[in-house]
Amino acid sequence: MDKIVALCKRRGFLFQSSEIYGGINGFWDYGPMGVELKRNLKNAWWEDMIQAHNDLDVLPGAPEAYSMTGIDSTIIMHPQVWKCSGHYDLFHDMMQSCQHCKKLFRADHVAGLLTESEWVASLKKHVVEFTELKEAVAFEPNELQRWLEKKAKNVAPGLAAIHDIPGFMERIRTAVAGGSVSAGELLQLLGSPLGGSLALPCPACGGLLNAPREFNLMFQTYTGALQSEENMAFLRPETAQGIFVNFKNVMDSSRYSLPLGIAQIGKSFRNEITPRNFTFRSREFEQMEIEFFCHPNQSSDWYRYWRDRRMQWYLDLGMRKDRLILREHETSELAHYSVGTADIEYAFPFLPPGEFGELEGIAHRGDFDLRSHMEGKLDEKQRPLKVQLNENGQPKYRGSGKDLSYRDPITNEKYIPHVIEPSAGADRGTLAFLCEAYYEDQAPDENGEMQTRVVMRFHPRLAPIKAAIFPLVKKDGMPELAKEIYLALKKHWVVFYDEKGAVGRRYRRQDEAGTPYCITVDGQTLQDRTVTIRDRDSLEQVRIPMDGIVEEIGKRLRR
Repeated sequence: MDKIVALCKRRGFLFQSSEIYGGINGFWDYGPMGVELKRNLKNAWWEDMIQAHNDLDVLPGAPEAYSMTGIDSTIIMHPQVWKCSGHYDLFHDMMQSCQHCKKLFRADHVAGLLTESEWVASLKKHVVEFTELKEAVAFEPNELQRWLEKKAKNVAPGLAAIHDIPGFMERIRTAVAGGSVSAGELLQLLGSPLGGSLALPCPACGGLLNAPREFNLMFQTYTGALQSEENMAFLRPETAQGIFVNFKNVMDSSRYSLPLGIAQIGKSFRNEITPRNFTFRSREFEQMEIEFFCHPNQSSDWYRYWRDRRMQWYLDLGMRKDRLILREHETSELAHYSVGTADIEYAFPFLPPGEFGELEGIAHRGDFDLRSHMEGKLDEKQRPLKVQLNENGQPKYRGSGKDLSYRDPITNEKYIPHVIEPSAGADRGTLAFLCEAYYEDQAPDENGEMQTRVVMRFHPRLAPIKAAIFPLVKKDGMPELAKEIYLALKKHWVVFYDEKGAVGRRYRRQDEAGTPYCITVDGQTLQDRTVTIRDRDSLEQVRIPMDGIVEEIGKRLRR
């Protein structure tokens, strides 16, 4: 992962936002190469899911033919949207702060952040020292407490406060009575990783953590000149609600009928407590979402269709099958509105071997969203909550009052559509394809010596630069012919012209940028107007007529 992060900076894929001022955590800028990669990913998604969709055919696996269209909704919406959707009250993480260093942590991340900390190793050492010095039967709670206060404070302030002295003592007695015990085994007995009798300390300094408390993830702002509660608004935490509140507008202004997918690509914002793992968890990110509206009786079939189709999309763009999994959520993981959810997960390099991180979620949302915006916020059993009144005696959590049901034009049946939501992250997708593309092999340099070659093996549809054009030397009319090819290709794709340095070095620069094809103008070009095309992955070089280069590159990119 360190190599990938370094390459992203060196080759202009990703930069830390506001880097010259020390950066700002959780925000990232895309450089010249990164913006093309991300744009190509979004274009491939839009083309495959919406633009190239044929609503006259029944696609493999689909229950019937369906239509697709798109919208682009605003980032700031009426605050009532977030009250009725549940985000205002329910969209939060549990946060803990350290009493000593004052740092903030997501409560469910603390255990994971502890595993490699230096003070954990120190704690293991001191606990083992204590167990070796004392007989199991001689353990006294007061003596243990004194040891903890002295030894623990030498490691870090407030390290590992004991909640349950008797339970702690019993675990140690059991461990020592059974013979010698390693530090790791002892901590395993105490709880996972330190829980049970021990409180989880601050991952940064080992200090005492405050009790978890709720932290709403929405960014708050104001509309208008006055910063008052009446003018309070929020940056959207997801793009989905913009589609739901426009469902009736889309149906009334178009000739579409259900089943229909409404798609949107756009920015979302979540005030993550601990953004981490490069761009995997950011505070500003871009989503590629579809809300697919269908008849309730067919929703389970559509859920399976979209789950399988989205998985295949990543495979078609070059993801290796052994690095992707489709994981169905357990019942305990489901959101209160969800009938079923599956995650497409990828083996990101920053995760331990065998673990996967979420790339995309496909959720069966039932009729929760449309019904919420009709009737008001619902509880976990999808029942309207009792109306709460504000200080003016007006309903605080009322729905729009609009009828968002659908009437079938053929059967005249009226129903509230069910929704299947394939929700992909453009930034996580870009990161996954960066990780997937990174490859090292051995190749000869311009002197014939074998060198490590870094290659970004992007699928040609995703590659930021589709072709690079080189004159072999900067004389004899070669640059003029190379520029002629460059201008012809530039009308169709992003291409690059380079005449600096040895041609072998130029090849390696483009390999590292992920350019699938390099075109070289040489002495033979001056004689018969043929050029060399070099393939990035196979290193195969073939000669083709210069006048057919646009057609040839187009054919290769469509493979």
